[in-house]
Amino acid sequence: MTDTGPTERELDVLKVLWELGEARVRDVHEAMNRQEECAFTTVQTLLRIMAKKGLVTQRLEDRTLFFTPVHTREQVSSRFLTRVFDGALSKLVLNMLQAEKVSVDEMRELERLVAKARRQKQKED
Repeated sequence: MTDTGPTERELDVLKVLWELGEARVRDVHEAMNRQEECAFTTVQTLLRIMAKKGLVTQRLEDRTLFFTPVHTREQVSSRFLTRVFDGALSKLVLNMLQAEKVSVDEMRELERLVAKARRQKQKED
């Protein structure tokens, strides 16, 4: 991953690629247009820049380029956690809970997810 990481728009592209896996420019463009309209050439340019930055790989098949993210969503999230919160997950969660208006139901859901992750971790150990 580049030192600066993906820009906000590049992150939008990565989100699509994480969902689709390998995809053509047209596939990424269609998925992004469901959220917010953008030009095909914009997506094409973003993917070229991202390939140069090492954020995606490209494969040519019958004159069609296919793009794949180099890093998983988890790897990018982990890097963000390390760079912004010194690797402390609790700092991230506390920051998000303070910054956002979190409902009681959302907090219960977070507690449920933490409990599920704890059980899974205990099984692995």
